[in-house]
Amino acid sequence: MPELPEVETIRRELERDVVGKRIKKAEVSGTRTVRRQPKKQFIARVEGAKITGVDRKGKYLLLSLDTGDVIVIHLRMSGQLLRTAVKDPPIKHTHVVLTFTQGGQLRFVDPRTFGEVFVARAESLTEEAPELAELGLDPVEEPISWTTFAQLLLAKPVRLKAFLMDQTQLAGIGNIYSDEILFAAGLRYDRMSDTLSTQEIRRLYRAVVETLHEAIKYGGSTLADDQYVDLNGKPGEFQEHHKVYGREKQPCRRCRRNLVVKAKFAGRSTYYCEVCQV
Repeated sequence: MPELPEVETIRRELERDVVGKRIKKAEVSGTRTVRRQPKKQFIARVEGAKITGVDRKGKYLLLSLDTGDVIVIHLRMSGQLLRTAVKDPPIKHTHVVLTFTQGGQLRFVDPRTFGEVFVARAESLTEEAPELAELGLDPVEEPISWTTFAQLLLAKPVRLKAFLMDQTQLAGIGNIYSDEILFAAGLRYDRMSDTLSTQEIRRLYRAVVETLHEAIKYGGSTLADDQYVDLNGKPGEFQEHHKVYGREKQPCRRCRRNLVVKAKFAGRSTYYCEVCQV
């Protein structure tokens, strides 16, 4: 699933490319992608509207319209947003197409149809999409002090990886970046949060901020399944800089003498160095 760096990469591209454009036509194939409202209602609410801004909450993209509505997009496992020309051949598994009056299209492609697109009123966004109200702090959009971070971390004893992936604490971090953050901080995934020293808390805080910004700089991570690409169909490059994620049995890039280990945590694959992380 695309995480904060991938979704932020797309948000920045959308901000440059679609803000100010008016939606001439909306097409929806099937109903699963726009399952929160009738297909005809979705089309009626977006056609003729101009996109005035693009925001992000965790892994959700929010396209503000001049009508007071917001298009909410969640890519989930396999969703892609692609900017194309009208004449470009149809792409398999394209479920929503927005055609602009100035030319070009924005297509939502999703082979597994877990992702979704829906429209909500800006003033009642969290009522219509209550999951947005439950999201915690955004480490990129809402810079916080390390002391505030420490308060969140120490509020209740929990495994560090579980804390990082808890969307009600820090929004947007998933399996890939929790592993990379913990490696950067030199901490094990199963370490309890209440056992950290002040120095270790500072180190973890710094690792969260630096890892996410570095991943955004490289356009996010595209894994072997090639599911994630940016708005222009280009894969990310941060996977080339992964220190542990997906590197089982490869030499640790810090100590150079130990091999990266894969373990299972909460049903997910977890990668770490037994020497460098304590």
